[in-house]
Amino acid sequence: MLLAEDEPTDQRMLQELLAHVGIEVDIAADGWQAIELARRRRYDLVLLDLELPVVDGVEAAKSIRALPGYDQTPLLAYTAHAFSDDRQACLNAGMDDHLAKPIEPGRLFEVLLKWLERPAPPPAPA
Repeated sequence: MLLAEDEPTDQRMLQELLAHVGIEVDIAADGWQAIELARRRRYDLVLLDLELPVVDGVEAAKSIRALPGYDQTPLLAYTAHAFSDDRQACLNAGMDDHLAKPIEPGRLFEVLLKWLERPAPPPAPA
């Protein structure tokens, strides 16, 4: 999984939570790093803070969604803004879901399970 989060405390907290359930996490401290990491490695899920430095989470999501192999990858927004306009902006950018800060571990695992357990898309015709 790729986590794009600029706050070191949140990075550690999420990485530790996810490690307890066996999820390996790479961390990007800004939107540009998230895009670059996604170019180099295929992730099963990307969790993006919307308020990232350099490139914000919405623009990073658009760029990641356009990368080869990321058309079906779950992209999840992670933000303190839980208003319906913010949620709609996330969906318009190609994100699949929205988590509000502060993250509640139960809600985080519920959403991750929802997106990580969905069936894989059928292979492209040869």
